[in-house]
Amino acid sequence: MRLKIFESSVLFKRRSLILNREIRILPLIPRKKKLHVKNKPLPPLPVEAFKDYTETLKVIALYDFPARGPSDLTLKQSEEYLILEQYDPHWWKKVNTFISFQAKEGSFVVRDSSQQGVLTLSVYSQSKGSHGGDIRHYQIKKNHLKQYYVAEKYLFSSIPELIQYHQHNAAGLITRLRHPVRSIRCSLPATAGFSYEEWELNPSELTFVKELGRGQFGIVHLGKWKATIKVAIKKINEGAMSEDDFMEEAKLMMKLSHPKLVQLYGVCTRQKPLYVVTEFLENGCLLSYLRQRRGKLSTDMLLGMCLDVCEGMEYLERNNFIHRDLAARNCLVNAEHTVKVSDFGMARYVIDDEYVSSSGAKFPIKWSSPEVFHFKKYSSKSDIWSFGVLMWEVFTEGKMPFGSKSNYEVVHEISAGNRLYRPHLASHTVYKVMYSCWHEKPEGRPTFAELVETLTDIMDMG
Repeated sequence: MRLKIFESSVLFKRRSLILNREIRILPLIPRKKKLHVKNKPLPPLPVEAFKDYTETLKVIALYDFPARGPSDLTLKQSEEYLILEQYDPHWWKKVNTFISFQAKEGSFVVRDSSQQGVLTLSVYSQSKGSHGGDIRHYQIKKNHLKQYYVAEKYLFSSIPELIQYHQHNAAGLITRLRHPVRSIRCSLPATAGFSYEEWELNPSELTFVKELGRGQFGIVHLGKWKATIKVAIKKINEGAMSEDDFMEEAKLMMKLSHPKLVQLYGVCTRQKPLYVVTEFLENGCLLSYLRQRRGKLSTDMLLGMCLDVCEGMEYLERNNFIHRDLAARNCLVNAEHTVKVSDFGMARYVIDDEYVSSSGAKFPIKWSSPEVFHFKKYSSKSDIWSFGVLMWEVFTEGKMPFGSKSNYEVVHEISAGNRLYRPHLASHTVYKVMYSCWHEKPEGRPTFAELVETLTDIMDMG
C-alpha cells in the first residue's frame, strides 16, 4: 500500500517486535505552499485521533531495501520503524511472516535479532476466543558448553536439533513448532522499486538479456529494469491481442498483488510492438518443472504446489477476478520453488478464432468446464474446474489430461459424466478434492477459500 512518510518522522526503536509487515517506501510527498490565513482556533480532533496506533504501525524490515532515488528511504534488515500514516494497499502491504495468509497455529521462523550475532525464534499462536493471535519471541541462547537452548532445561548441540525437538514438544514455548515459514518471506519482494501510479514504463529503462521462449502472444525475454531488477518482458505480436481493451484492464491487473500471483509491473505502449513487463521466476513454467523432476518430488511437495496455486486463486476469487485459462502451463516457479499463477485474465484478449472456438486445437477444452465449452460461461467456478485438472497435472507429474483424445472426444466423455482417473501419487483424500472440482453444476463445486482450508488441513495431517 502506498506509504506517506514525513521527512523527520521515521523513528527507530530497539524493541523485540515481530517481523509482521513488509513495507515499501515511496518518494516523499512535496509540501504545498502555506496559505496566509487569519489565526483561528483549530477544530477538535476526531475520536479516532486519540487511538493508540503504535503497536499496529511498528515494523521491522524483513530485507535490505536500497534507496532507488533521492527521496527513497533505505531500509536495513531487522531495523525497526514507526510508520505514521498509511494508504493504498500496494504501498503498505501486510505480510505477516508467521501467518502465511492464514492464521496457522505454530507457524515459526528463526531470524536475525536486532542484537548482532543473536538469533530469535518467533512463534505464532492463535489466541483463544478472538480472531487475532499472539506472537512470542524467544532468544536462542548458548551456554558455556556451546549448547543451544530456548528454555534452560532443554539443551541441544545444534539449532536444527532444537527446532526438531520443539516441533514435537512445546516445552516452555507458547505452542509447539508446526509450520516453518519459507525463506521467501525474507527476500526482496517482487514489487520492490516499482511505482503503482506509473503503469506505463519507459522502454529505455529495460534491458533485454536473453530469449526465454515463445508464448501465445509472442516472444518472452529475460530482461532487467533499470539494470538492477530481473523482469520477464513479453513482446506482443501485432494483431495477437485486443490491445485497447487490455490496456484498460492492465491498470486494474497491476493492483492485484499476492505472493502466489506473478506480478504485473507495467506496460510499454508508446511504441510497437507493445511490451508487457512482469515478475521473472527462475524455475520457469510449472508444467516443465514437473516433467523435468519426475520421480524426485514428494507427495507433500506436490500438495504444496497445489496449495500455492489455490492461495493465489483464492485471492483472485476474493477480488472477483476470473483467470479463464488456469493450467500448469500458466503457472511459474521461482527460485524458492514457490508456484505462482500467471497470465490471469489474458485469455479474453486473444484475437484468434482457433483459440475461442471449441472446434479449434488451441482451445483449452481439456481444462474447461461444461458451461465453458458449451456456452462460454466463465466464472470463479469454471476456474475451480480448471484447478481440479491442474491438481491432476501436478500429481501425474505433468501428464496430458485425457491423453491423446481429441477435443470432441473429451467433450463427449465429460458430458457423459466421465472424469479423469486418480493418479497413483494422489491419495484417495487428495483425489476426492480434485474430483469435487468437477461437479457438473457450478454451484456444486467448492470455492477456492474452501479448498485452501481443505488442502491446508490435509497438509497438517501429514
